[in-house]
Amino acid sequence: MRRSRRIFEEYQSENFNPDERYNLAYKRVKRIKGFYVHAMVYVLVNIFIVYGNFFGNSNKDYDFWSWQTFSTALFWGIGLLAHGLSVFGRNIFFGQNWEERKIKEFMEKEKREKWE
Repeated sequence: MRRSRRIFEEYQSENFNPDERYNLAYKRVKRIKGFYVHAMVYVLVNIFIVYGNFFGNSNKDYDFWSWQTFSTALFWGIGLLAHGLSVFGRNIFFGQNWEERKIKEFMEKEKREKWE
């Protein structure tokens, strides 16, 4: 978290080299593109697996709604979710500048308690 904040602050500063800005933006775009490719492969492979299990099995006793049919989608989906959170969700739970707001809140609280 501190590394990303430092990079963001450097990005906002005036002495930040435009080439470095381009490199940061390029890396971010590559990470987003990597996630979208991962999601597309996930959808295509799992459609193929489900389609193969539904239409490709001639066994009348075969249960389509079994664990074997959807286990790949479940576990790969967990990995895809983790990948998505690493790309998009860095501040999903705490939001931007959460630490600074909390520090100010605690300082104000201590200041009020000190004077009371």
